[in-house]
Amino acid sequence: MDITRICAMQRAYFEKGETKNVGFRIAQLKKLQVAIRAQEKLLLDALQADLDKSGFEGYMSEVGMVLEELAYMLRHVLRFARAKAVPTPLAQGIAASRVLAKPYGNVLIMSPWNYPLLLTIGPLVDALAAGNTALVKPSAYSPNVSHAIAKLLGDTFAPEYVAVIEGGRNENTALLEEKFDYIFFTGSKTVGRLVMEKAARHLTPVTLELGGKSPCIVDETANIAWAARRIVFGKYLNCGQTCVAPDYVLVHARVHDALIAAMKREIVRQFGEKPLDNPNYGKIVNQKHFDRLCGLLADEKDVFGGETNARQLRIAPAIIDHATRDSAAMQDEIFGPILPVLTFENIAEVPAIVAHHPTPLALYLFTSDRTHERMIMNAISFGGGCVNDTIIHLATTHMGFGGVGESGMGSYHGKRGFDTFTHYTSVVKQGVCGNLPFRYQPYTSLKARVVRWFMH
Repeated sequence: MDITRICAMQRAYFEKGETKNVGFRIAQLKKLQVAIRAQEKLLLDALQADLDKSGFEGYMSEVGMVLEELAYMLRHVLRFARAKAVPTPLAQGIAASRVLAKPYGNVLIMSPWNYPLLLTIGPLVDALAAGNTALVKPSAYSPNVSHAIAKLLGDTFAPEYVAVIEGGRNENTALLEEKFDYIFFTGSKTVGRLVMEKAARHLTPVTLELGGKSPCIVDETANIAWAARRIVFGKYLNCGQTCVAPDYVLVHARVHDALIAAMKREIVRQFGEKPLDNPNYGKIVNQKHFDRLCGLLADEKDVFGGETNARQLRIAPAIIDHATRDSAAMQDEIFGPILPVLTFENIAEVPAIVAHHPTPLALYLFTSDRTHERMIMNAISFGGGCVNDTIIHLATTHMGFGGVGESGMGSYHGKRGFDTFTHYTSVVKQGVCGNLPFRYQPYTSLKARVVRWFMH
């Protein structure tokens, strides 16, 4: 598919103004909703082929969340798109002020392989609800889902409205040479920096959903049984290949042994005595990432789990106990089923330990102490997170999801998603009769007093 030609087609189509009609947007979102339900099996089969995701996990963490975003937008897009009247300062005289919600135009959505359906179609829903055209680029690392997305969107929309570009690095490079009105990227920091660099040439605004080492803090007042259960769920979902998975645990030394024992029990409870034989436990996406993760375990002495099946690219849930800041697994984001555990003696130490790494995308705190909660929430910058749970903060349309610092910029989901793909245009409509003469020259001391009175 000729990328330059598709971009030109989409720009020309946007300029016709059809996508600005809210009735049109609603109709297109409904078409997508119907298509996803009709092709649900195709999508779930593709997720299983690429990541060995079970049908249950594929629906819970991808298909169902996309349908939830669609349902939310269908309920609210009419209200979101409506012009909003706002107060007019007295100094502006007889005037009316309003804010118009206007689409950016032609947007590019680049998505990763770990949640390839959710992280492609989720932002697409928001972009279409806001009235844009969209060019979608799924990851080459999840080719079956990429093909399924191409079929889904190709069957549903004309390419001048929504188009899919499949492929790898060459296609990514070609896309970033084009001029877009907005770029939405989810992926690694390395590629995120390149996207931002390329976008800067055209002064194109971007949203970057990146990642980082997300800490999970467990203090001495935490409910250890619940903490263990929820940490194990959040860490090993999708085999740890989740941008907001707990990347490491910081546990108070007093409850360290109890937490380790409880997490070991939870791994067996949730995945069985032999997780590699569990049909609902997935695999590592490819050989490169499998080898990288095996390398993180190679020199560790105190490891629970971590058995591997090289032929199937499977790694069992692993806990690295007594990890240190120098451990291999503590240098970069793990993005796999390996959980290092470090200890602290005083909650006041924790912010400095977390600050040793770039700003995390997520932070999780298990505590019953409100003072500890307030201190951690105020002292540490992070994209989003949970108190006494993991991961679930991103599964809502009522709060935005996004990073801060090196973990990303911008947010989406629900209203925040509509806002991301919308430029809010401020307009003042002035009356044709009546005037405020003090704003015009020549300026006098009387006019100066009047201005100060209006603007004090």
